[in-house]
Amino acid sequence: MNQYFRKGFGLLLVLFLLLGSTSSIANQIAKFPQELRMVRGEWKEFQFLLPVWATATVQNPTVVKVNGSTEQAVSLQLDRPLRLESHQQGSTRLTLKLFGTFPLKKLDIRVVPELKVIPGGQSIGVKLKANGVLVVGHHQVQTSQGPVTPAEKAKLQIGDYIIRANGKEIHSVQDMSSEIRKSGEAKKPIQLTIRRDKKEITTQIGPALDAKENQYRLGVYIRDSVAGVGTLTFYDPASKNYGALGHVISDVDTGQPIEIGGGKVIHSSVTSIQKGESGEPGEKRAIFFREDQVLGNINKNTPFGIFGKMDEKPDQGLQKEAVPIALREQVKEGPAKILTVVDGQKVEEFDVQITHVTRQNFPATKGIIIKVTDKRLLEKTGGIVQGMSGSPILQDGKLVGAVTHVFVNDPTSGYGTFIEWMLQDAGVINQSADALGSAFSFP
Repeated sequence: MNQYFRKGFGLLLVLFLLLGSTSSIANQIAKFPQELRMVRGEWKEFQFLLPVWATATVQNPTVVKVNGSTEQAVSLQLDRPLRLESHQQGSTRLTLKLFGTFPLKKLDIRVVPELKVIPGGQSIGVKLKANGVLVVGHHQVQTSQGPVTPAEKAKLQIGDYIIRANGKEIHSVQDMSSEIRKSGEAKKPIQLTIRRDKKEITTQIGPALDAKENQYRLGVYIRDSVAGVGTLTFYDPASKNYGALGHVISDVDTGQPIEIGGGKVIHSSVTSIQKGESGEPGEKRAIFFREDQVLGNINKNTPFGIFGKMDEKPDQGLQKEAVPIALREQVKEGPAKILTVVDGQKVEEFDVQITHVTRQNFPATKGIIIKVTDKRLLEKTGGIVQGMSGSPILQDGKLVGAVTHVFVNDPTSGYGTFIEWMLQDAGVINQSADALGSAFSFP
């Protein structure tokens, strides 16, 4: 027993001496990840720079090869690169043991399939219907007895959605106006069901007769739809799902995200550019056309953009074929490209620099910071402008994300979001059983 104890103590002493001999060795070990996702067919190398040997044990060697071997246990010289080659979709765990005895590192690995989508860049028109009518303000009604504000008295709040009036579903301003008139002429309060903070509330309001216009009113400003322009980010030919904008559509008055009751994406053409300057973001000026030719529907409005179905592959694109997407941990600082339209319907490619990447384990906006370096784009737009949101970002031939916001004080720079989060909201990646699995589960 003493012999084994002395041997083990000696090995540990050697290990401590090796680890303590240089900070670079300790840094290499510290940098070795605990979790790793790899696209099938991808390989990665790690350096330890330790002049000792170890064993690498892989639970499922059909998923990942170690230094080209499909054996479950592989002997390694740690002064040489450790090469992992993804072989088959699935999960496994790699355990490194120094001298085959002392645990050094554990690495959980998931190999995911290569996913491809078609990058967009096309300018699109967006028409979004609210799920009900949205209360965006109050106003006084000038009656023969003086000014009154019935809605404010009944505690109808800005940001409320009116979803039913007198038991009837409300889908438009016209629906609401009709019910107000009926209740006013009947001299009865109007019964309203509103949605506030995802809860339904019932209230009643007596319409007031506007003495000047002879119209019954509640004293509220309401809106049932919004419209604008943006940029298509991607189209998935397998599911026919698309994603655009890269950020949520909010009401201009309330600042709240629009709860959608439907919508459509149509053709748009850029007519001019208002150049961005420090403190004053620029914008694309565009028109809708061929509005009868709907490109797709809208069934989601999320923090990562709008999403829906397109029956056909969108035309006018610069990229005709699908390209691989980058996992968020594959995005790196350095040169990249964006696809966008600055004139008419022509999608063009422009140079940018990814200056910062935020490591995100869960969906969050503003994961990438980019800076426009393309001289022609800077001369034309000053950098990033409104209407450019959703422009796809490509790096090393892969779709990595989408432009989302401009820096107000520096229009040459702005934020982007990782494409992975957009693909989740589009339904291209299943969120409950994520094909790109960010979660690991091992015994």
